[in-house]
Amino acid sequence: MSFKVIFRSVLILLILFVMLYVGMNNRQSIEFSFPLYRDKPLIAAAGLIFFGIFAVGFLAGTIMTAGGGKKSGGGSRDR
Repeated sequence: MSFKVIFRSVLILLILFVMLYVGMNNRQSIEFSFPLYRDKPLIAAAGLIFFGIFAVGFLAGTIMTAGGGKKSGGGSRDR
Protein backbone atom coordinates (compact mmCIF):
# COMPACT_ATOMS: atom_id res chain seq x y z
CA MET A 1 0.00 0.00 0.00
CA SER A 2 1.33 3.40 -0.88
CA PHE A 3 1.71 6.30 1.48
CA LYS A 4 -0.66 8.39 -0.66
CA VAL A 5 -3.56 5.95 -0.14
CA ILE A 6 -3.00 5.83 3.63
CA PHE A 7 -2.75 9.63 3.80
CA ARG A 8 -5.99 10.09 1.86
CA SER A 9 -7.79 7.55 4.07
CA VAL A 10 -6.65 9.31 7.26
CA LEU A 11 -7.65 12.67 5.79
CA ILE A 12 -11.16 11.45 4.90
CA LEU A 13 -11.58 9.96 8.39
CA LEU A 14 -10.49 13.27 9.92
CA ILE A 15 -13.01 15.19 7.81
CA LEU A 16 -15.78 12.75 8.77
CA PHE A 17 -14.87 13.16 12.45
CA VAL A 18 -15.10 16.96 12.18
CA MET A 19 -18.52 16.65 10.50
CA LEU A 20 -19.74 14.28 13.22
CA TYR A 21 -18.46 16.62 15.93
CA VAL A 22 -20.14 19.66 14.36
CA GLY A 23 -23.42 17.75 13.96
CA MET A 24 -23.41 16.57 17.58
CA ASN A 25 -22.72 20.01 19.04
CA ASN A 26 -24.86 22.22 16.77
CA ARG A 27 -28.38 20.88 17.17
CA GLN A 28 -30.14 24.23 17.35
CA SER A 29 -32.09 25.39 14.30
CA ILE A 30 -30.71 28.15 12.11
CA GLU A 31 -31.95 30.05 9.07
CA PHE A 32 -30.05 29.54 5.84
CA SER A 33 -30.85 32.03 3.06
CA PHE A 34 -29.97 31.35 -0.56
CA PRO A 35 -32.11 33.77 -2.61
CA LEU A 36 -31.06 32.36 -5.98
CA TYR A 37 -32.67 29.03 -5.11
CA ARG A 38 -35.56 29.82 -2.73
CA ASP A 39 -37.36 32.94 -1.64
CA LYS A 40 -37.99 31.69 1.91
CA PRO A 41 -35.06 30.81 4.17
CA LEU A 42 -34.43 27.16 4.97
CA ILE A 43 -34.74 26.42 8.69
CA ALA A 44 -32.93 23.27 9.82
CA ALA A 45 -30.33 22.02 12.30
CA ALA A 46 -26.96 23.69 11.90
CA GLY A 47 -25.14 20.37 11.58
CA LEU A 48 -27.45 19.24 8.78
CA ILE A 49 -26.95 22.45 6.82
CA PHE A 50 -23.19 22.20 7.34
CA PHE A 51 -23.25 18.62 6.05
CA GLY A 52 -25.29 19.61 2.98
CA ILE A 53 -22.94 22.43 2.03
CA PHE A 54 -19.90 20.19 2.57
CA ALA A 55 -21.43 17.35 0.52
CA VAL A 56 -22.16 19.63 -2.44
CA GLY A 57 -18.60 20.98 -2.38
CA PHE A 58 -17.11 17.50 -2.00
CA LEU A 59 -19.11 16.13 -4.95
CA ALA A 60 -18.23 19.13 -7.10
CA GLY A 61 -14.53 18.67 -6.32
CA THR A 62 -14.74 14.95 -7.05
CA ILE A 63 -16.40 15.56 -10.41
CA MET A 64 -13.85 18.20 -11.36
CA THR A 65 -10.94 15.99 -10.31
CA ALA A 66 -12.23 12.88 -12.07
CA GLY A 67 -12.44 14.67 -15.40
CA GLY A 68 -13.85 13.05 -18.47
CA GLY A 69 -11.37 13.75 -21.22
CA LYS A 70 -9.86 11.28 -23.64
CA LYS A 71 -6.96 9.15 -22.57
CA SER A 72 -3.97 9.75 -24.77
CA GLY A 73 -2.60 6.47 -26.13
CA GLY A 74 0.99 7.22 -27.09
CA GLY A 75 1.63 3.70 -28.45
CA SER A 76 1.22 2.37 -31.98
CA ARG A 77 -1.52 -0.03 -33.03
CA ASP A 78 -0.89 -3.57 -34.12
CA ARG A 79 -2.39 -4.39 -37.52
